[in-house]
This record gives sequence, structure tokens and C-alpha cells, in this order.
Amino acid sequence: MQVDMDAFDVIVIGAGHAGCEAALASSRMGAKTLLLTINLDHIAFMSCNPAVGGLGKGHLVKEIDALGGEMGKNIDATGIQFKVLNTKKGPAVRSSRAQADKMKYALRMKKRLEEQDNLRIRQGTVEKLLVDRGEVEGVVTTWGERFLSKTVIMTTGTFLGGLIHVGLEHFQAGRMGDLASLGLSTCLKDLGFDLGRLKTGTCPRLDGRTIDFSKLEPQVSDNPPQPFSFMTESISGRLVPCYITYTNEATHEIIRSGLERSPLYTGKIKGTGVRYCPSIEDKIVRFRERSRHRIFIEPEGTDTYEYYPNGLATSLPLDVQIGMLRSINGLENVEITRPGYAIEYDFVYPTELYPTLETKKMKNLYFAGQVNGTTGYEEAGAQGLMAGINAALRVRGEEPFVLGRDEAYVGVMIDDLVTKGVDEPYRMFTSRAEHRLYLREDNADLRLTEKGYSIGVVDINRYSRVVEKKRGIGETLGMLRSVRLRPTKMTQEMLKSMGLELIRNPVTLEDLLKKPEITIKMLARIDNRLEEVNEDIAYQVELNVKYHGYTERQQDMIERTKKLEGKKIPLSTKYDEVSGLSREVIEKLTRVKPISLGQASRIPGVTPASITALLVHFKKTGTL
Repeated sequence: MQVDMDAFDVIVIGAGHAGCEAALASSRMGAKTLLLTINLDHIAFMSCNPAVGGLGKGHLVKEIDALGGEMGKNIDATGIQFKVLNTKKGPAVRSSRAQADKMKYALRMKKRLEEQDNLRIRQGTVEKLLVDRGEVEGVVTTWGERFLSKTVIMTTGTFLGGLIHVGLEHFQAGRMGDLASLGLSTCLKDLGFDLGRLKTGTCPRLDGRTIDFSKLEPQVSDNPPQPFSFMTESISGRLVPCYITYTNEATHEIIRSGLERSPLYTGKIKGTGVRYCPSIEDKIVRFRERSRHRIFIEPEGTDTYEYYPNGLATSLPLDVQIGMLRSINGLENVEITRPGYAIEYDFVYPTELYPTLETKKMKNLYFAGQVNGTTGYEEAGAQGLMAGINAALRVRGEEPFVLGRDEAYVGVMIDDLVTKGVDEPYRMFTSRAEHRLYLREDNADLRLTEKGYSIGVVDINRYSRVVEKKRGIGETLGMLRSVRLRPTKMTQEMLKSMGLELIRNPVTLEDLLKKPEITIKMLARIDNRLEEVNEDIAYQVELNVKYHGYTERQQDMIERTKKLEGKKIPLSTKYDEVSGLSREVIEKLTRVKPISLGQASRIPGVTPASITALLVHFKKTGTL
């Protein structure tokens, strides 16, 4: 017997990192939102490494924060170690990473959800979607509850048809300790969605009391730690070290001896794994020439003895896991608290989505997170935020919010997914962004916060900060350009005392700042007004001046690209009527349904000649 319940504007299925950001975004925008999760105690649970950020991933977290999301604030409040990676390289590829206190991270996020206006949270497993004439209208749970909604966002993570492997043993689960979602997979197939199969894995957890830390290399936090959120003034929590150790030939031999019982190598696992984050058995097989692999021993929190051996993801049998671990320096007597495992799960091919993350087959239905073929908390959170925004805008009857590849890493990721699709779990890297000098971590707020404010997902406080910051940058640049130094005796003596090169012709302070070795702090000795410029504004001004030539060229490239992006393609286009297109190109264009010539040009296999043919066709038909 079904029980009819309240109607909502937005229903979010799943309370992982995508679901949390989706529910918060839609409710902040005034949409009456319901968040349904299989287990209320596992909201924002970090089932893999309890860490946020990393190369490329840190950019996503900063962008989530700039658009009013919660992930950055949450890790700032619960982080126990903070690192900025790639500090010896240019600003474009510097990325933040933080180790989280796993339990505190989840609890804080749950509290934040509970405090949010317009948001209700319920425990329940969605069994099927309610659909009428190609539009989703709500959901039905396994308990017979029937919730109606104008839009639905699916953020089911690894739960769709989830199957866990430890050695040759396997069982259905969404992750260790949680039930799989089976009925929803069947429902999607019945609705005509084409589902694929992917795999990911996690490491065993270790009892820290059985680790000999004296044999490990300590890795301390940055001091002072750099916050993720642009709203966080400073990090005040307790900081703890991580540690480094290495596998060895004995470790590798133990792993090789267990491969005959590895589900990965016996064919038990059918899904495609994460190429950029392989299991330890995969590393041993693929990189036979390596005599050792680095392992990070990372704490799971300040109130637990559990540690996460990052780099040792595995689905080997438990006895092999124990032998492998005890062959490693510092882990000779280690005890496992939880075994490592692999998990297979269903996903929806993301080429079935529009850039809004709405499905092409079903109106008002959005997908976000691992269900789209991605991996990582950060990738999930960014998609959830965008899906939540667009669902709320749909309810309002307003235009969708889509970020371009030239505007955000979020835009790069979503464009990659919906245009190119995936054949393995997608992970963000800085190398995926062609405009990465412009799309830096440090300027995410300058790029995105005003956009977020215009659609109602960013509050007035955050918006005002960015407006003030932009004003400060403009005033400081104006000051640098207005002060001219002439090669007088006094000027030369002052430059010499600062260890700077003497000048032959009049120069501005901006001209001096272009030199790599000169900072605003140094120039404050020439003009004391610069002493009042805060550190954040000074950093932005220095990058603006020193990289002006590079960013100007990148902006020119962006403007050229926008010409194709601005040429919109009607969704009703029949590509078999376009002269000059091959059958392969017709099939690809019909499947992806690009919204612009720019997107069409990025579909693998769509040639420049094909784009020319489309241009000719649309001009003939008066479409462009």
C-alpha cells in the first residue's frame, strides 16, 4: 500500500558529496527540497580516503565555494592537515589538499543540512521514479512512500547495482556497511537509459597503535595552513602529521602470489577501473620495473586510531592484504581494522545529458556525481552544485546556468562528460583545462561569485566581499600605474639599497613589478600607501601584472573560441539532412545532440570539415 506524501520542488536522491551540494544549492535558491538517503548516519561519508582537494580537484573545491557551496567551509572546519601542492611551479597548477577528520566532516555537513531553510531530510531507499509522458514527477521508496516533485536529481554514487569484492568473495552493497540500490537500476533500464559498469576501490584501514611511526617519514602541515573557502579567515583546528613509507620487492612478491585469487585478474570484476588511481595489484602488474611504490599513512581523525594507507587500494583476499602490509617498513606488526575492497556499480553514460546535467530522455530529471561516470568527492560535489542550481532555475522558469570551459574547471568537467563521454571513471586534472592560467584556484571568487549572486545561490555577504576585493585590486593597479620614477640620484640610491637594478629611463611601479624578483612588499618602500594593501589583493595584483602578456593571449584565444560557442544548434536538427557529413559523424552528432558548434567541434571524430558543412547548412536554412 502506497502512502502519498508532500509535494516538493526538488527531490535529491542520495546524500553523498553531490547530493549535499545539490540539496543546499536548490534550497538556498528558494526551492522546497527533499533529500532522501539510505542511511542518515552516513551523510557526506568519506568511504575512501578522508581528504579533500589535490591536483585539479582543489580548483573544483574553490569553485564550489565561490558559488556558495559548502565543501570548502566544511574541510576548513574539520581539516587536520593542509598542503598546497606544486608550489615550485606556476600559479596555474598549484592545488590545495587537506586531510579531513572523517567523522567530524560528516557530522558538520549533516548539521549544515539540518539547519538549511527549505530543506527536509529523510531516510529512505528510492525504488523507482514516477514518470508521466516523458517527464519525471516524483519517486517511490521501498517503504511505499510516494513523494511528488517538479524535478528530481539522482546522486546515487556507487550504490546503483553495487557489488563489493574482497578476494573471490563478493556481495551486494553500495559501500561497505550500506545496502545497494537495486530497484532504481532496473527502473532506469526500463525507462530506456543505457547503463554501463565501472569499478573503484579503497584501501584497508589500519590500527595506528600497531604502526611503528619511528620508521616512517613524517609529513607536516603547511604553517600557516591555507584555507579552501574564501570566507574562512584562518584555520584554527588541531593539525597532525601524515607519514610516508614504501612497498618493496617482498611486498610485490606477496601480491603476485595472490593474483590467482584477485577478482581483478580472475575476471570476477567486469567494470572498468580508475586508470589514474590504480589498485596496488594493478601497479605491480603494469609497472614491473618499479622496485617500490610510495604509500602515505594518513590519519582518519583526531579521535580515532585508524589510519588510511593511501596508495594501497586493493581487492585481494584478506590474508594477502595482511601479508602485504606486514612486509612494509613500519607496518611489520600492523593490524587491519577494515579490509580494502573493490566495488562495481552502474552508471549512466553522460553523453545522455545536456550541459545542465538534465537527461535528454527524461525531462526534469538530473544526474550528478559518480552516476555520471566520475570519481572523487570534488567532482561529485561540483556536479551536485550545478544540478541543484539548474533544478531550482527550472522550477522558477528561468534560463539554465551553464559554465563554459573558459569560465571554470566545473565547465571543463561537465563539457568533457556530456561531449566526449567516458570509458573509465573521470578524474579532474589541471591538464584538462586549456585556459588554466586564467582558471586558477586563487581567482575562483573573482570569476564566479558575481555569477552565483545573479541567480540567487550566493548571499549578499559573500558577494559584497568580492565587489570590495575587485575594487581594491583596481585601486592598487591604478596606484602602480600612476607613480613614475625617474633615474634621479635619489631614485638610483633607493633602488640600490633594495638590491634592485638601476633604471635608465622613467618607469612606473607597474613596470618594476613586472620583474620576477620584485614584490609589492618591496615597492612599499618606495610608496608607503602599498603597505595598506592586504595580502590577498597584493597577490592578485602581482599575478595580474607579471602574467599580463600570457593572460592577454589566452583571452584572445577565449574570444575566438566563443564565436563557435555562440552559434547555437537547434535540438531538432536532423543531421542526416546535412550534406557532406559522414555516417559516423551523423551518428555521433545525433547521439550527443550538441547545443552549439563549439561543443560539436569537441566531439571525438567530428572533423573541421564537418563543422564547415554544418555552418554551410545552417546558413542555407537560415538557422544561423
